[in-house]
Amino acid sequence: MKEISKLMSYRESIRVVDATLRDGGLVNDFFFDDDFVKSLYLTNIKSGVDYMEFGYRGDKEMFDPEKFGKWKFCDDDDIRAIVGDNDSDLKIAIMADVGRCNYKQDIRPKSESPVDLIRVATYINQIPTAVDMIEHAKNNGYEVSCNIMAISSAQEGDVRAALDILGQTAVDVIYIVDSFGALYPEQLQRVAALYMEYGEKYNKKIGIHAHNNQQLAFANTIEAVGDGVDWLDATYSAMGRGAGNCAMELLLGFLKNPKYKVFPVIKFIDEHMNKLRESGVKWGYDLQYLMTGLLNQHPRTAIEFTKKDRKDYAEFYKEIVALD
Repeated sequence: MKEISKLMSYRESIRVVDATLRDGGLVNDFFFDDDFVKSLYLTNIKSGVDYMEFGYRGDKEMFDPEKFGKWKFCDDDDIRAIVGDNDSDLKIAIMADVGRCNYKQDIRPKSESPVDLIRVATYINQIPTAVDMIEHAKNNGYEVSCNIMAISSAQEGDVRAALDILGQTAVDVIYIVDSFGALYPEQLQRVAALYMEYGEKYNKKIGIHAHNNQQLAFANTIEAVGDGVDWLDATYSAMGRGAGNCAMELLLGFLKNPKYKVFPVIKFIDEHMNKLRESGVKWGYDLQYLMTGLLNQHPRTAIEFTKKDRKDYAEFYKEIVALD
């Protein structure tokens, strides 16, 4: 059990990362208007958020720019149009997904970019390429993190091997990613202990990116805080792929550091996030996402169920059970 005294204080080393545009962009194909993005940027500054992730640095040869909003690609000029010289304490992040980006061409020197942090996303079997991406980004002057996705479906031996390899790179932060929203806090505690073991061995920070399939994204995130994890992902109104993520309004309400302020978040939700929902953009906990979480499956089937506006939940459950 965590000591109650730790819940009444705060750690200066904690960093909050807003992933609304990136993970939320998976819901609406990254079609956010500039007013939304600018307002989110200013809100993050007011609320004391440490990093704002603008989206992916996607490969335009692989993804048609006509079919996605510009935050699928995060061109430096598009980011500058929002942040200018970014005269603030907020740092700018983008995600580079292994196998879905042309990193040697599209990640240029930091001196030419408004981006501060490159977040490399990888599956266990892609670690060698992830290592090359980490070194490329680091050599170009960026802070670098690595998200090991779908950790709930990986064998512990494979995770240990991946952490040992990543620990020997120049990466700054290694992330626990519960891609399927399948983990419970008791499991998260053991996973965090494993990551912290390698973090301490190689002097790396550890982060957490949780999904809300079983309504545990916030619970798992604050469990991770108690276990020593310092980098915390969240999104406004929990907007993210499928069931969404840890809600920023919950997280900032929990953290006791006075630099974090929850009112600007609430105001942004009132003025912008509710309009997104009213326009028909769908995300958040629902029965179909619970089912994939329970079965430790990728939520792609639940996402398709949602897009088709199906309501035959029992039939859907029978379909996905047959996939195991």
